[in-house]
Amino acid sequence: MKYSSYWHDTAPVFTAGQTGPVAGRVDVAVIGGGFTGLNAARKLAREGVSVALLEAGAVGSGASGRNGGHLNNGIAHGYASAKAHLGAERAHALYKAYDRSIDMIEDVIAEEGISCDFRRAGKLKLASKPSHVAGLRANFETIHAEVDAATRWIDRADLPSEVGSEAFHGGMLYEKTAMMHMGRYAHGLAEAAARHGALIWEQAPVTGRSRNGAGWLLETPKGTLQAERVILATGAYSGQHKGAKLGYFRRRIISVGSFIIATRPLTDAEMAQALPGDRTYVTSMNIGNYFRRSPDNRIIFGGRARFSARSDQQSDAKSGQILRRGFEEIFPQLADIELDYCWGGLVDMTQDRYPRAGEAEGMIYGMGFSGHGAQMTTLIGQTLADMAMGRTDTNPLAGMEWPPIPMHTGTPWFLPLVGQWFALKDRLS
Repeated sequence: MKYSSYWHDTAPVFTAGQTGPVAGRVDVAVIGGGFTGLNAARKLAREGVSVALLEAGAVGSGASGRNGGHLNNGIAHGYASAKAHLGAERAHALYKAYDRSIDMIEDVIAEEGISCDFRRAGKLKLASKPSHVAGLRANFETIHAEVDAATRWIDRADLPSEVGSEAFHGGMLYEKTAMMHMGRYAHGLAEAAARHGALIWEQAPVTGRSRNGAGWLLETPKGTLQAERVILATGAYSGQHKGAKLGYFRRRIISVGSFIIATRPLTDAEMAQALPGDRTYVTSMNIGNYFRRSPDNRIIFGGRARFSARSDQQSDAKSGQILRRGFEEIFPQLADIELDYCWGGLVDMTQDRYPRAGEAEGMIYGMGFSGHGAQMTTLIGQTLADMAMGRTDTNPLAGMEWPPIPMHTGTPWFLPLVGQWFALKDRLS
């Protein structure tokens, strides 16, 4: 079994980056080479703006290449909860923004000729307990009536044609949801941004950030870059840029591990036993699971598993064992299937689990996607590019307050307590 991301392992290597020292002056510097930063750099370059991107590792090596491969429309929370928290108008607009971002992903793939196995599959949110059915169905009825007619309810009797498991009691289908190969999308975005003129340096963490007149000096181990404006797109991996003075963001972001396993390639008969509906799937537990079929016929199965801020081989292996047990409980008919991959990554959570995009500390930023970034980062990346060019009317998150998390300075010491709380809620629900 490989302790590495399936998306990284099965994607091309980006070779169009800069090989020389970091140097020069640009209109806009982007810190972070995931979907957010790459989309921002691509759009700026297409608009004729001089732009450079600095990535601490390899493009797509953070959360963009360490997720479950879902592009789920809709808000992570219950829609009624979003209305109560944000107000009906903003909740409606945010829901539609997730829809629009998936449309934008599809457009970018077509415009740039990116081969990444994108397809509209639909997401099925599954009731894990009989007691979850009423709440999930009420959420469906509100969403279907107010914001998304492309949804439908599936009773338990009809689930066998969708998922080969006796573990569920009904489900809500979101028909606009898609999936893709995350590593190939990241590679395609990077290639496109470079082709349009963006300068991309990998292995270039920002080790210093200081004012240079009206602009900025960004120091890296490979040299220094001058920029008039800076876009910050580092999310849960902000700690890799240790000298960039990102304390404001680290006090507002909780880095939480998310962990994933992938089976060996299954036969068509084995896959039909497990995922006959061939959708993306997510369970209704607080500490739940998500799963889908990969382009080469594996089941990719993930979840929080452990409330940890670490993702390394030791931590990933412990979480993989927990995920294996969860997989076998849902799909006992596949209990002996070999696993080929086990990996983890960090998710940039906000306290209320809503993303943020705006300006602070002299930088334009977008982060806090809270486990739903794969779908939203394309829209937000392009929004940040708009902001850098002086356009302020495309940000669906404009004006959202973002207070710091009490007693949090970047190291989430409270995660074990949060895990215990959610586990208790799951037992009592």
